[in-house]
Amino acid sequence: MRVLAILLALVSVTVAEILQNGQLRANPYPGQVGAIAITASNSSAWKAHPPNATELSYKGRWDSKYISWWSAPGLKFGFTGDNVAISFGNYTDAGVLVAYRVDGQDWQFSNVTANATYLFITPSTTGVNLTTPASAVQTFEMRVTNWAYGVQLAGVWTSSSGGLVKIPDHPMNIEVIGDSLSAGQYATYEGLSSYSWGLGEGFGNVEFSITAYPGICLHDARCYGNLRGQTYQWLHTSDTSGRAIEIWGDNPELWNFTAHQQANVVVINLGTNDNNTSNNVTNAEFYQAYILLIDEVHSVWPKAQIILISLWNGFGAVGNTYEQGGAFITEIYQVYQYFNSGKYANENFVYYFNTTGILQHNDINPQYHPTDVGHVKLASHLLQYIKMNFNFTFGATGPEVQHDTLYWNDQQDY
Repeated sequence: MRVLAILLALVSVTVAEILQNGQLRANPYPGQVGAIAITASNSSAWKAHPPNATELSYKGRWDSKYISWWSAPGLKFGFTGDNVAISFGNYTDAGVLVAYRVDGQDWQFSNVTANATYLFITPSTTGVNLTTPASAVQTFEMRVTNWAYGVQLAGVWTSSSGGLVKIPDHPMNIEVIGDSLSAGQYATYEGLSSYSWGLGEGFGNVEFSITAYPGICLHDARCYGNLRGQTYQWLHTSDTSGRAIEIWGDNPELWNFTAHQQANVVVINLGTNDNNTSNNVTNAEFYQAYILLIDEVHSVWPKAQIILISLWNGFGAVGNTYEQGGAFITEIYQVYQYFNSGKYANENFVYYFNTTGILQHNDINPQYHPTDVGHVKLASHLLQYIKMNFNFTFGATGPEVQHDTLYWNDQQDY
């Protein structure tokens, strides 16, 4: 095994804490990696691969500048050799947290920043060459954990004796369109703890994209600082973040639906922000916006099955118990009825998923979003719903989906 002569230049990173009911979680972000300098003196030990290398598979939405957007976008590729490094471009947010792993190993986490190259894989990385020789293909995957921050891929480096290998896409694809509830806001690992992630990653044999951003409305209106709603933004590559406005202004790139894998199932969970009176969206505007969004989805993916999720909208005390709130209950069901009658009567492509009874009041955290357990519960029900209705199969064989959920009672006497 050849040891590469590399110049390690460790960068300082700010690592946040994770609190579990007020208690610090030990080692919440394992796997921090260091920056390296690839110079003339050691460049012969590396093989460079540009961001448009055909072996690279981009997950979620990335623009023509190779900048990531929305929730949990990622990168996946096969590699040979003992070392993998990734260079990040100028549009990478400072200290953005990414998750990464080799094959079916547990997720690791590291902060990265702009205009730097990070050494993710070495011969000592857990899982590398564990059961296979260095000449065999292993899989590297990276995901951006937070919806508001992103990375720009400048290039990938492998050992000079190794290289990249294209990992084929799974044949089935799921799209989730939503707001903070789908993006994973206030969940432990944010995008990687969301029900959307649990749904897509939980199948283990599907591609998936989470086109969700906190505060966004379904109706095309200004909501919680988002300048546009999903009826407009979903058609575009970038989200509604401040960095998107800084980079693209009021002319964001359209998403090229024909250049990417078509979705087989589309899950829509929108309306919580429209329902807030501060955003001034009427019931009629919400209903018409939902019709419009489904028409947009159906026009680009005519074979996709579309699932409308009912809104739980929190829980409140009623007498000496709790009850689920709900929002736009009538309007969402009427949208479902609209697409199952009249000119759409025989098409059968819109479904209604009733969340009543899935979540309880203690599945909602103090920030009005699902707890990690709440996300797992919702994802589990959606997994079974999609499996039974659309003939999906479970392909996950053991690698973790959500990270660090090992909660159990290790005290036999208490």
